[in-house]
Amino acid sequence: MLIKGYDDGPLVAGEPLLARLGFWSNYLPMMCSDGACAERPAPEWFGEDGADVDAMSEILFAPGHWPAFRVPAEDGPGVVVIYRNLVGDYGTDYLLTHPDRSYAQQIASWEGDFSGTGLTWHELVRIADNPSAAAEGVQDTAARLLLILPLLSDRDLPDAAPARLTAALTSIGAPQATASTTAEHLLAHLERRSRHDPTWESPLSGS
Repeated sequence: MLIKGYDDGPLVAGEPLLARLGFWSNYLPMMCSDGACAERPAPEWFGEDGADVDAMSEILFAPGHWPAFRVPAEDGPGVVVIYRNLVGDYGTDYLLTHPDRSYAQQIASWEGDFSGTGLTWHELVRIADNPSAAAEGVQDTAARLLLILPLLSDRDLPDAAPARLTAALTSIGAPQATASTTAEHLLAHLERRSRHDPTWESPLSGS
């Protein structure tokens, strides 16, 4: 796979991995890897177990294959999530794709902590709810929202945000009895690490 603007490694299509047990238990808890979470999410929060997580980790973090998850939008920017499996420099990179540009722009990364520029809740939802049927990538709106959730950089979340995230979690297999608690836990951590300042502007603003 080739993504113009990102030439760092051997990219492979990661979308088939979303349906396999262990993916979400690897992906979403990374948001709490900076030590600021009071409790690190467990595999059971996502309807999975430790064996699922270990088996998926071997695939996700293989240096010879860097899974890329494409979240194209029908009208407007989309996102690509890449596992950067460079030995000694592991991380997750987030690229923004523009319909009027032939190349992708890296806007953020996770390397035990978040660095870069995030998006507002409304921007995340707009991308998640507008899949491009003509482009290769993730079409399911719940999976799209969860994939781009680590980009959330918004202290002013709407009241509907927890319910929307809860619905997305149950859609990918999280237990209904605990999905709302999981959603609140993830959102609370993301709000704590939000880095807005008076000069902050979303990368979708055109700045």
